Amino acid sequence: MDSFYTIVFYIFSFLALYVQIFFLVTFLQKRKQIVHHPDDIELKRYPTVTVMVPCYNEENTIVKTVKSLMSLDYPMDKLSIFLIDDGSRDNTWNIIKQYENYPNIRIFHKENGGKHTALNLGLEHLTSEFVGCLDADSFVHPQALKRILASFETSPETMAIAPSIVVFNPKNIIQTAQKVEYDMAIYTKKMLGFMGGIHVTPGPFSIFRKKVFDDLGPYRKAHNTEDQEIALRMQEHGYKIDHCPDAYVYTMSPNSVVKLYRQRLRWIYGFIKNLIDYRRLLFKKKYGTVALFTLPSGMISIFGVIFLFSTVVYNFFKFLHTQYIKISTVGFSGKYDYTFHFDWFFVNTKAVLFLSIILYILVIISVMIGRSLSEEKKGFSFTIIYFFIIYSIVAPFWMLRAIYNAIRSKESSWTFERRATNN
Repeated sequence: MDSFYTIVFYIFSFLALYVQIFFLVTFLQKRKQIVHHPDDIELKRYPTVTVMVPCYNEENTIVKTVKSLMSLDYPMDKLSIFLIDDGSRDNTWNIIKQYENYPNIRIFHKENGGKHTALNLGLEHLTSEFVGCLDADSFVHPQALKRILASFETSPETMAIAPSIVVFNPKNIIQTAQKVEYDMAIYTKKMLGFMGGIHVTPGPFSIFRKKVFDDLGPYRKAHNTEDQEIALRMQEHGYKIDHCPDAYVYTMSPNSVVKLYRQRLRWIYGFIKNLIDYRRLLFKKKYGTVALFTLPSGMISIFGVIFLFSTVVYNFFKFLHTQYIKISTVGFSGKYDYTFHFDWFFVNTKAVLFLSIILYILVIISVMIGRSLSEEKKGFSFTIIYFFIIYSIVAPFWMLRAIYNAIRSKESSWTFERRATNN
């Protein structure tokens, strides 16, 4: 059994190291191509843009979301805002109605049908050149839209651009741990953008050319992860997706373990089911990086985390069993010498330890690079310890449950998650 676990550990360690080193090499090669736009940037042309805001029970955040959109450094006569209430049960609709007389805001009310139906209602009334979505618990940086459209200007073949998502005002260790994760995601997303391997256009402020939906059709339910499905559909049809690292969007992250679990359960379940739906892409050279690297890496990360968790559990019970045998043999005679004596002879020098240390160092480097991109701050932060501890304990549970739900086709509910998040 020990030999089996060792072999599998080496396999997962090699794959994880390969991914991290691949990202780092890409960063070292492409870092000079990462653009940091000035605040006074001006576009050659200001195209029309529509931002759709799907809402379900967002009475606590929708006003701040709309204010952030109205504060964008962008001509208001070129910006349309669609506020779409998806059958909220709280006071969201009454709050939205206060904007009905704003010249560049349109409001919609519909029966609850899920986020994708709210977005598709907006698409039915779309006339602008560009379109994006902003979750109603997120707020945009004043320069975010300009910076994204500047990236479109320099790359006419790009069909969608994802922003950098930053955790807004983390107040406890759960949210602080997520901030570390989001910082690392900014780095990995940009590297995947360089490689053409982005597989998610996240709900908070990804911007598309209208042509995407004209050519490929509207959003699909896609297991309540429509932002992942549309990205995979674009990749299948050869539509380029990029990332703008300094287009900041601030999101309200789950503030408890339970809420984080529910959110990630939906994400991982959606990834697994979308992976099954788009399995035709896997390992096909014509679909590029997303087929040869991104999706396989996602699979490896899921099973790798579960394997490491099971290894820890196995070793823990093995230790308990060993202690039980010792006590059963010699009893509590009190003859043990509990005095600590350090000896280099007993230091673990197995390759497993060094591989683990190298992998942790690479993850820390990823977080530091992402942090520099998100906040323009450099250096190590001890908040990464929260990330390692919390995610090591909780992540295996949502991944195991997601696999179980995927086998049973038991979907997580977006509306249930929104109710839980806003309580």
